[in-house]
Amino acid sequence: MSAAAELVPDEDFVRVCRLDELPEVGAAAADIGGTVVAIVRTKDGSVHAVDDTCSHANVSLSEGEVDGCTLECWLHGSRFDIRTGLPSGPPALAPINVYAVKIDGDDVYVATTPQNTTPTHLER
Repeated sequence: MSAAAELVPDEDFVRVCRLDELPEVGAAAADIGGTVVAIVRTKDGSVHAVDDTCSHANVSLSEGEVDGCTLECWLHGSRFDIRTGLPSGPPALAPINVYAVKIDGDDVYVATTPQNTTPTHLER
């Protein structure tokens, strides 16, 4: 992936990489203005962006496994829906942020602010 995200003038998106820099199925980390996000490509070719840090154990989600629209943390197995940021169950209880993605030609752009409005914690 490219070393630094490039700001797109007059928009709240940054260019983070080319499509061919992403794994065919999997995730890669990108730093967007000090926020590390996981850029995830699924088996169907769709691209998503979520916070790279697991809400349970503070480890990199981009090192985890992608299964459908789920990203699994490699440390304790927390699973997050990459469309909503919601965990599927313990050990993670708090959601992660989700960022809008735009594809322009071969370039991947990610929003600089999260798009989801999920709560920062879930009630028991």
